[in-house]
Amino acid sequence: MDSKKIFPRDLSWLSFNERILQEAGRANVPLYERIRFLAIYSSNLHEFYRVRVATHRRLAQLSSQKISRRLDVDPKVLLRQIADVVNQQLEQYGQILRMSIIPALEVEGIYLHLDRPLPEQLHDTLRAYFCHHVLAYLRIVRGKVTDNTKLFLEDHQPYLIFQFASTQWTYVNIPTALPRFYRVSPSPDKHHLVFLDDIIRLHADYLFPGDTVVGSYSVVLSRDADLRIEDEYEGNLVEKIKKQVAKRNLGQATRFLYDPELPTELLDQLQKAFQLAEEDLVVGGRYHNLDDFMALPNPLSPALEYDLFPPLDKTSLRGVDRLLNHLEAHDELLMFPYQTYNYVLRFFNEAAVHPEVTEINITLYRIAHHSQVAQALMSAAHNGKKVRVFVEVKARFDEENNLRWARRMEEAGVKIVYSMPNLKVHAKIALVKRKTAKGDTRYYAYLGTGNFNEKTARIYSDLALLTTHWGLAKDLASVFRFLYQRKEIKKIKHLLVAPFNMQSYFVGCIDREIACAQQGQPARITLKVNGLEEKQMIEKLYEASQAGVNITLLVRGICCLRPQLAGLSERITAIRIVDRFLEHARVIWFHNGGEEEMYLASADWMHRNLHRRIEVAFPVYDTTVREQIKQILYFQEQDTQQAVMLNETLHNVPRGGEETGIRAQEATYQWLERELAP
Repeated sequence: MDSKKIFPRDLSWLSFNERILQEAGRANVPLYERIRFLAIYSSNLHEFYRVRVATHRRLAQLSSQKISRRLDVDPKVLLRQIADVVNQQLEQYGQILRMSIIPALEVEGIYLHLDRPLPEQLHDTLRAYFCHHVLAYLRIVRGKVTDNTKLFLEDHQPYLIFQFASTQWTYVNIPTALPRFYRVSPSPDKHHLVFLDDIIRLHADYLFPGDTVVGSYSVVLSRDADLRIEDEYEGNLVEKIKKQVAKRNLGQATRFLYDPELPTELLDQLQKAFQLAEEDLVVGGRYHNLDDFMALPNPLSPALEYDLFPPLDKTSLRGVDRLLNHLEAHDELLMFPYQTYNYVLRFFNEAAVHPEVTEINITLYRIAHHSQVAQALMSAAHNGKKVRVFVEVKARFDEENNLRWARRMEEAGVKIVYSMPNLKVHAKIALVKRKTAKGDTRYYAYLGTGNFNEKTARIYSDLALLTTHWGLAKDLASVFRFLYQRKEIKKIKHLLVAPFNMQSYFVGCIDREIACAQQGQPARITLKVNGLEEKQMIEKLYEASQAGVNITLLVRGICCLRPQLAGLSERITAIRIVDRFLEHARVIWFHNGGEEEMYLASADWMHRNLHRRIEVAFPVYDTTVREQIKQILYFQEQDTQQAVMLNETLHNVPRGGEETGIRAQEATYQWLERELAP
């Protein structure tokens, strides 16, 4: 495909992160929410360097003319482009923090001490905190500027480099086990928030008696965090994962952020001591790891934060005594986090104790640290149910937690099945089997767009379907047989399962819309995903646009399709929504000549999802459920407050009407609240 048609994936992701940064800069967003968006931006960028930039670094080191021709872009060129964009964004980040947020905090009597001396009246309090609490966590490593000793920095661990008048320097960890900010409130209307970094700087004389400190500089190193599991078909995959996780903190450097005031001569010595390449060195600020802003103390809470949206009950489930019995007559669509996640917990809790339930099957991709779902599964096993759980141990950054829960469930009698060779299982599915007293077999299916995770269900916007539809349940049973026994999925009539039939079916649906448009009939596609990168699907959407199909994309993150290009994508509108909840649901809706088809899915339209993962898309047959989803899509398409349009260069363009128009997430909550009213 012509490279001009495909926007580079990583630059598109940076466009998404820029949208996060925009939210931090908006004066009409509550002040502490703006600070949290700064934290999200920093956290996102750190992971980006640990994974994506690390990958491109490896490719750049291996690059040859032959390899470069096989890639969409020269990795060395891409790394320079990434650096340019990130530097621009970090400059914007600093301006938002210093010129907007800090002055706004001071209006509220909150003083975030950034790049300025700490007031004298705080010193005694800070000294006591330092001596009583901080000292216990400090690790001090001395080195000489003339040394070539190879030293080690932990991944994402902030440090202070202290330089002395002699030829020595020392690095000291900034303890991550302690809060990054210490609050001192000398009066009810005056609150000081002090960086832990500055508390340590303040007490350099205590740490280094007899030495003259001539400077202190903050640094942090990001390391390659991508696990590469070799030859998955042989050996114990779980043991391989454990070993690779243990090595993650030892990965190759991908970014060494350093204080701009760090002297060049000292930087050269640090580069040698820590074995850093020239391209690893990135000028940062005086403070790093600003994802810690997520926990910045708010002395005025809940002021300066969003008003709470307490999770709602569901009208159709009010007064329902037995959820499983209710589902035999009614499909139920659950909308998180607007509606309570308790219905999911209740589904598994009922199944765990129901005397006629004989079997529970489920896939777990990211398990909550304190998972009630896992507890219910263990109870079910104790109660004599056959419980089989597919645990994906290759879920990035959740490997250790997933393994921990897998061991606990296995000890409780749950049958655990682990990751598949060369595939991740990303589907969010469960199937409960019940044998009635009359000998009938009934199935209860859960099909979702998000993880079985109570924590993320409070902040991720997802959809889940509870149904007893026999065809869906039968297909789901085939998927589980494949996961457990590796039996080929031969006949499925209702579900779309990647990498088997999902992409080909969606291509056929797009072809059908193209045919309708060519015949002069209305033709329309609405696609809501987190990422759009798969080249064949992008090419097909371009073809549909040129044929006269109207296409609305609701793409939160990566979008490699370039909308509104003359002669190619004029009929494609791309909308990105960033608000208090993370948009995570995937919805695919085809007009289909008036006989509309709608699917919900765990899969984005990314190459990895359609080709290297087990994903499930499921049809929405119930007309009531379909109308509910269409209402959500309507709110999002009409959003003018939190939605931006993506132009042909993937810039985030405001839609206008920020103050008076629709705000999709707020409108969704209010709509469900009205539905609930007596």
